[in-house]
Order: sequence, then C-alpha cells, then structure tokens
Amino acid sequence: MVKKQEFVKVYVWELPVRIFHWVNALSILVLSVTGYIIAKPPAIMSSSEAWDSYWFGTLRAVHFATAYIFLTVMVLRLYWAFFAGNQFANWKEFIPFRKKAIRNMGYVLKHDILLIPHKSEEYSKQRLSHISIGHNSMAAAAYFVLFILALIMVFTGFGLYADNATWWLPKMFKWVVPALGGDFAARSIHHITMWLIWFIIAIHIYLVLFHDWLEARGETSSMFSGFKFMLKDRLKK
Repeated sequence: MVKKQEFVKVYVWELPVRIFHWVNALSILVLSVTGYIIAKPPAIMSSSEAWDSYWFGTLRAVHFATAYIFLTVMVLRLYWAFFAGNQFANWKEFIPFRKKAIRNMGYVLKHDILLIPHKSEEYSKQRLSHISIGHNSMAAAAYFVLFILALIMVFTGFGLYADNATWWLPKMFKWVVPALGGDFAARSIHHITMWLIWFIIAIHIYLVLFHDWLEARGETSSMFSGFKFMLKDRLKK
C-alpha cells in the first residue's frame, strides 16, 4: 500500500517566462500558417485591380513582422535564462547531461511517450521518483533542440528576406543563402525545419496533457498561473 503523499503549491513559472511562452507559441502559429501559404500560394481568380486585392503582400508583411517578434522573444528569453530568471528558467535546466537527468529522459521516453507499462508493484514508486519541479529532462532536451531549430529558422528566414530588405538587421544574414547553395536549398531547410518544430510541439502538448491527467499537479494551468503542486518531500531534496 502506497503512503499518502502531501503536495504544496509552488511558484515555478515567472510572469516573463509565461509571456515569452505564449507570445512564442502564437508567433510560431502565425509564421507557420503564413509561411506555408507563401510557399504554396493558392490561385485566386478576381476581376478587381491588383492594387485592390493585395492580400499576398499583406500576408508577407505579417510573416516578416511576426519574424521580428519571434527573434525579439528569443533574445529576451536568452537574457532571462542567463541573467534574471529563477532556477527553473535558468539555462542550466535545458542541458540535461547529468546521470540522473539521463535516467529521467529514459523514463519519460519509455513510460510516457512509448507507453511501455510498469510492473505493478513498482509503478507508484517509479512515478513519484521521476516527478520534476520544473521541466523534466526530456522536455528540457526537447526545448534545447527547439532552440537550435529556431536559430535555423531565423538564419534561413532572414537570409531569404535579405535581398528585399531595407533594414540592416536582415541584411546581416545575406551570406546565409549563398553559403547553403542558393534559394532552393535555403527554402527547403526553412520548410523542413518548420515541420520538425511542429513535431516537437505535438509531443510537448501530448506530454503536458498526459502528465496533467496522470499526476494532477496543474501542469497545464501552471503556464497561466505560474504555480504547480509539488510533492513536499521533493522540495526538501
């Protein structure tokens, strides 16, 4: 029989982290939708003058404006990770190479993603031992990979925009397209990276909902309120 566990309310995600999270999520959604249409524009027959139906130009403007927001959020999040954030937002949380972290990654992969069942007698003990206060190690590793993919999107995206840009910032990336072998290669990398980002997002959403349902610690609501319910014994370690 498993003994009753005591949970306490803990402030984990600071307000700036929550703002970064949701602005970033909205930016990725807008960039993905507008970028997909730009890559495969639908044919629209219209009898009106071109200047009166400049929807594609507006779409590109929204895409580029959102790209600036996406880059700004990345820079601010990096600042928060290195200089201002609490222990759960610190950059060290996103490089899970310690032995314990690797074990946690294996546990999440085996039992939460692949859904390989526990032995019944060890289930509760194993589950409680792998509960994380902030990000679990699998999530931390995924966010590290997501950051690398975001950098690729920034470099290829601004690289493709550089020739048409009038501002100095996109022009800094003018070397990217020639370095990759031309527009086609840069666009292909940009497009494939978008799908890789959505693959990670899909796993992220699944795990958040899975842990929220299984552990009932406010995993989903914590990104709105900042609070999680944590094991009291875990906080003492």
